[in-house]
Amino acid sequence: MVIAAPGSGHGKTTVAAGLMAALRAAGHRVSGHKVGPDFIDPGYHALATGRPARNLDPFLQGEQRLVPLLHHGSQGADLAVIEGVMGLFDGALGTEGYASTAHVARLLDAPVVLVVDASAASRSVAATVLGFASYDTRVRLAGVILNKLGSQRHEDEIASALEATGVPLLGALRRNENVHAPSRHLGLVPAAERAADSRRALPELAGWVAAGVDLEAVVRVARGAPRLPGPMWTPPGQVTGPRPVVAAAAGPAFTFRYTENVELLASYGVDVVDVDPLRETELPEGCAGLYFGGGFPEVHAAELSANRALREQVAAAVARGMPVSAECAGLLYLCRSLDGRSMAGVLPATAAMTRRGKLGYRTAVSLSDSVVAPAGVRVTGHEFHRTEVTPGHGEIPAWGWDRARDGFASASLHASYLHVHWAGYPELAERFAGHVRAFASARSRG
Repeated sequence: MVIAAPGSGHGKTTVAAGLMAALRAAGHRVSGHKVGPDFIDPGYHALATGRPARNLDPFLQGEQRLVPLLHHGSQGADLAVIEGVMGLFDGALGTEGYASTAHVARLLDAPVVLVVDASAASRSVAATVLGFASYDTRVRLAGVILNKLGSQRHEDEIASALEATGVPLLGALRRNENVHAPSRHLGLVPAAERAADSRRALPELAGWVAAGVDLEAVVRVARGAPRLPGPMWTPPGQVTGPRPVVAAAAGPAFTFRYTENVELLASYGVDVVDVDPLRETELPEGCAGLYFGGGFPEVHAAELSANRALREQVAAAVARGMPVSAECAGLLYLCRSLDGRSMAGVLPATAAMTRRGKLGYRTAVSLSDSVVAPAGVRVTGHEFHRTEVTPGHGEIPAWGWDRARDGFASASLHASYLHVHWAGYPELAERFAGHVRAFASARSRG
């Protein structure tokens, strides 16, 4: 089932994560999924379900892959809870709702539960629900969960009005500041940055949802979803032989990466080992590649800079030609400095926070041969940051779109702001893993 809302700010993430946790506590095996490119919400899903975070995005992965990816991500689960993005019908701008929650719900033939912030309305909530139910009849609105109610009288008034809509009321949640996740410049603070607090809050979140939502009715809604035909997505690589190590940046500063990207690298013959650049001072033994994904290094710049030992190891490894793939936070870490703090110094560039962010889908073309993509390859991706990189002169960019030129590329390096979901482009993972294996082989011979 899909958990949607009329717009951002209605409490989708809190309710979706709470439902996952409550259903899990009730004995269900629950898989969590997120519509769109977002990395932050899936982190809370992973805590609530005890399973890896998953995204479903037709723009990044292709429409034809969504059902296979859902089969893959929900393998072994009896309930799949899919959190929507923005408002139910809000998609990529200028596309009439492409990649919206409604678009994904139609592709999956999944029932939708609408979470509505009722704090500033009563009977008008019913008009909102009726509008969403009738706007696109291809989307099956199977129920409503009211959020941020003030009293029993408030709840009764809305419940009475909802009867005329024919959309079942599945739950009514009172205001509870104890289950609110803190926010900052790019949305919620990632669960990995407040892991202890998030784990402590999980039982209260599950209890809050269980007390206010008819879980049995929610399960009936999910069971009303038809069986989905089609194969399960599996990483296509079947590489055997020695398995070199790729060090993947992890920990509080590097919380953004797609689960399938790591699964693809593993299928192409490399072992991915997490390294926390805040605390660990050495790359893992046998390291032959670096995979630095996204996150919030700007929040942790002082600690990253203080770990001089790892910064120098990374710089020395890249200087030796060790393959590196870096996205967003990884790009910043490879710069000379971030907000005046010394970083790895691999790239002739500096980075700094700005007042305005960049957020959106991109269709990009590789502008040169690199460790990730040959020149001319076209991909879809997304940009999500509030920093700016000032490069030196004469550098070769990694990607180009519209009039933008992004990142750095060379025979052994690819670093850019663009996030690409490799399930949509497995050849990128295959190319990077091939470079890693070749580097490891050459090192063993030398």
